[in-house]
Amino acid sequence: MPVVAVVGAQWGDEGKGKVVDLYARHADVVARWSGGANAGHTLVVGDERIVLHLLPSGALHPQATIVLGQGMVIDPDALLAEIDALDARGGFRLDRLVVSERAHVVLPHHVALDRLRERGTSALGTTRRGIGPAYEDRVGRRGVRMGDLLRPERLAARIDAAIAWWRPMLEAAGEPLPDRDAVLERCASWAKRLGPYVGDASHLLAEAIAADRRVLLEGAQGTMLDVDAGSYPYVTSASVGAAGIPTGLGIAPLRPDRIVGVCKAYTTRVGAGPMPTELDEPLGSRLREAGGEYGATTGRPRRCGWLDVPVLRRAVRVNGLDAFAVTKLDVLTGLDPLRLCVAYEWDGQRLEEPPFDDLDRVRPVYETLPGWHEPLGACRRLDELPAAARRYLERIGELVGRPVTLVGVGAERDDVLGTTDPFTSANRASTRRSGDAL
Repeated sequence: MPVVAVVGAQWGDEGKGKVVDLYARHADVVARWSGGANAGHTLVVGDERIVLHLLPSGALHPQATIVLGQGMVIDPDALLAEIDALDARGGFRLDRLVVSERAHVVLPHHVALDRLRERGTSALGTTRRGIGPAYEDRVGRRGVRMGDLLRPERLAARIDAAIAWWRPMLEAAGEPLPDRDAVLERCASWAKRLGPYVGDASHLLAEAIAADRRVLLEGAQGTMLDVDAGSYPYVTSASVGAAGIPTGLGIAPLRPDRIVGVCKAYTTRVGAGPMPTELDEPLGSRLREAGGEYGATTGRPRRCGWLDVPVLRRAVRVNGLDAFAVTKLDVLTGLDPLRLCVAYEWDGQRLEEPPFDDLDRVRPVYETLPGWHEPLGACRRLDELPAAARRYLERIGELVGRPVTLVGVGAERDDVLGTTDPFTSANRASTRRSGDAL
């Protein structure tokens, strides 16, 4: 059962898209289990910069079946725009796309509600893509699923129920109500174009796993944005960690052969909420500009800080991570010395992981390491890295108790060193030994 999962280990934007793109070269199926168009996975292929919001990064590899799972909320307009862009680029075959009939639809009123809330004093810093309201309709049992688009006799009643629920909030804010007929007409156009690709993704995945096909599972956002495990309430509305895989894909609970956590060599965060290692200016700006730290979905500047090891320990524990892929190591070039947050101090205690609450009150405990000044872009083996860069990676592995098996040293898709085929050694015991670590 060669199943590999890729999970964000920080606050999202860790570079999962690049890691999945590398791993997908060896996959038969690539499936995403949560989130919506609030995700942004950026791939650099030659002179092209490709940003995907809904399609898994494996979409660039022609051999892989691409699955959008039932735990996602899908904006059909955004999905069609991505499909059209890849079709114009060439090499993307729609016949290998499967959209779960149970995935929920992001409707126009969801986007309007999200934008309305973000204008208030309690704004959370969402992407304003309608993700939260769509998940609210999902758990409120008034949502519209992709399969409902193909059943117009039922669709109207579901649209009516959703509009009726949100009517008081929209009217109180002076916002116009959705035009029911216009929404139904839009749904009909979505059904016409996407209908052939809507199906039973759960069954497809179960068969693929049973047949020992190489299945790659792609997460969105990061552990600290998980609705249960993250820095609540500054989180997304879905289970983005490994625990969300079975429900998000409609498969029996399983333990993937390998779960890889992706983290940057430093920390970034978009939107509101506490970030213990956030850097003041001008160092924060230096990291932001060197790393191109602007949101792929919104273009917002990301907050930047030193690597937060307690956050990574939380990710290891709640996701069962076997190994780490560390991206953007090259961005730290020229910063000397470097600092690692190895723990927190909070109310006289030393904490190894983030607390239940009061993350804004913890004080980072830092460890200082020497930096390096040599460029890393041409490195393809561990022994080609400067000694200080190797020590930095080794120290991360020591502190989190997991090996670093892949390292990003540049923006191009092949600017990496380490294990790019996770299926060749996809078993937990071998991963946790140092044999395949950098």
